[in-house]
Amino acid sequence: MAEKSIIIIGAGIAGLSAGIYGQMNGYKTQIFEMGIKPGGLCTAWERKDYIIDCCLHWLVGTSPESNLHHLWQEVGALVDKKVINPEQFMRAETASGKIVNLYTDIDLLETHLKEIAPEDSVFIAEVTAAIRKLATLEMPVDKAPELYGPLDNLKMMAKMGPLMSEYQKWSKLTMKDFALRFQNPILREAWQTLWGPDMSSFFMLITLGYMSRKNAGYIVGGSLELALAMEKRYYDLGGKIGYHSGVEKIIVENNRAVGVKLANETERRADYVISAADGHAAIWEMLEGKFVDETIRNYYKMPIFQPLVFIGLGVNRSFSDFPQIISGIVLHLDKPITIGNKEHHTLNVRIHNFDSSFAPAGKTVLTVAFESDFEYWAEVNQSLDRYQEEKERIATAVVSALNQRFPGLANQLEMWDVATPVTFYRYTGNWQGSYEGWLPTPSNITLRMKKALPGLSNFYMIGQWVQPGGGLPTGLMTGNHVIQILCKQDKKKFSASLPGKTDQPTRQPD
Repeated sequence: MAEKSIIIIGAGIAGLSAGIYGQMNGYKTQIFEMGIKPGGLCTAWERKDYIIDCCLHWLVGTSPESNLHHLWQEVGALVDKKVINPEQFMRAETASGKIVNLYTDIDLLETHLKEIAPEDSVFIAEVTAAIRKLATLEMPVDKAPELYGPLDNLKMMAKMGPLMSEYQKWSKLTMKDFALRFQNPILREAWQTLWGPDMSSFFMLITLGYMSRKNAGYIVGGSLELALAMEKRYYDLGGKIGYHSGVEKIIVENNRAVGVKLANETERRADYVISAADGHAAIWEMLEGKFVDETIRNYYKMPIFQPLVFIGLGVNRSFSDFPQIISGIVLHLDKPITIGNKEHHTLNVRIHNFDSSFAPAGKTVLTVAFESDFEYWAEVNQSLDRYQEEKERIATAVVSALNQRFPGLANQLEMWDVATPVTFYRYTGNWQGSYEGWLPTPSNITLRMKKALPGLSNFYMIGQWVQPGGGLPTGLMTGNHVIQILCKQDKKKFSASLPGKTDQPTRQPD
């Protein structure tokens, strides 16, 4: 049988994953990427002597005992990578000057919270007990859900059974409602600033659980190094990437995807087309909205992760005396920072003193992110002068606020950079500049979205627009799963292997 071909749109984590597993399973794949480097939203960029990383906080699957770990190994992401398992996940510094630390040691976290709020001891014990229990939850990664049979569903139910009570208790509780369960005003304030108010609290508890078992560490080198490692793995398997090759249209003949037309008007043909690009663009632009139904339309009414204004600062200061807090600290602002029509009364800053590769010796990168409105920035961007002035205004306000918390910082500033929702859209094409697709809310937490579109064959979608919550594991898993689906369709036995051991399969799903 002749080798079948696959065109993959987008060289982010999902696209690279699909390409890697496609090459492993005998498909001839080629990725077309609108940008000039791999990773998509899992990326970083250089300003002067500093690296600004806008993605990786932690990576689920860093523990060798995790089901997800072998997938990261297979795609080459963890080759020669150092993993840091942080002692602190986040910190909130409240208006009253009190500090609330989210320790990754759950015993320490429980003691710390009870010391702040003894009146909340019962609820704190309930929360930390849930974290300990959910730490054992494993993602069902080895088989594509679309290929599940009755026995697979029974196995899944058996695994999930002991955790169902926790799932039912926390999945429908938003982070705002979770915070309001505390009687203590300090914990109420802190928890409302540490996580998005509309997100399901279940995800927060799982994250802390994974960190407690050292299964959500930080990869030294950050986002771009992770993507480059996967790019190398793909090239080593014989894959090809066309950079600066945006896809303008998916070619359809007789309701079957047969190729793509690139922005330079050239056409490329293949047996299958997989989109790891923005979902909205793929459905309504590349396919002209011809393959949608009410279900698809309803997907695109769900809340998304709001786009960001992302500020990077290069500072001539080591911050060696400050704790390594992997996901940053939330500071209360005496004077709010206004962006568009929204006043921000807190500031979330990551001090990247845990990764020396981002800055020259003795210096540090700081990053700050604010949720913002895409339409506001699209309008501001109509005037380049106004756009630049607004970015400078925000950067100045951020530096001023940080200088209050860290005196002398303003005089140590050597670099500043501001990326807006328009920036994210320009470089990745993501709908409304969103950085992580669908927000996992109580209403969609169990949603299983389809990778195929109604009425269109030989076309699949993968990545953060086919699974609420998005994130790097979603990209990895959906890329893997779509190749399993193709293997099943083509009556091939799916297999996977480790780098350097392509002739020695590591696993074959049932």
